[in-house]
Amino acid sequence: MVMLHNSDAFPSLTFSRAGGGEIHLPGDLAGRFGVILFHRGSWCPFCNAQLAAFSRAADKFAGEDIKVISVSADDREKTEALVEKYKLAFPVAYGADARAVSAATGAFVNDDPVYLQATGFLLNPEGQVVTAVYSTGAIGRLLPDDVLGLVRHLKSSAKT
Repeated sequence: MVMLHNSDAFPSLTFSRAGGGEIHLPGDLAGRFGVILFHRGSWCPFCNAQLAAFSRAADKFAGEDIKVISVSADDREKTEALVEKYKLAFPVAYGADARAVSAATGAFVNDDPVYLQATGFLLNPEGQVVTAVYSTGAIGRLLPDDVLGLVRHLKSSAKT
């Protein structure tokens, strides 16, 4: 399995977007810091809590020009219900081919049923990995305050 490391370019991936259209990674994040969250599915309480936390932090993320995108193997109906339930303002993709995503990014996959394990990436404005958090199960994931703190640190370091 190939895992992405700091400074690696994030691979080009395209997904269907809840509400219509497509999400193109890392292109839709170009020119700003970006967070990519692979979530296990709408049924996962830990993922729901993570997505809701990122949604609550939307104003802080906008203030730092950080964009968030989430991806799962869920179907369109489940994904759109999730977006509505938690009022997710960031793009959420559905129908991801878990094994193909794993081959490209190193995300862990649950075998039965097949879904992506929680995985998070923070990308710099050039589309390179700043940090990656890989989980083999339900817990262990990026949190909004951690992302905000790291981006603020990187921005202040770049100014000096």
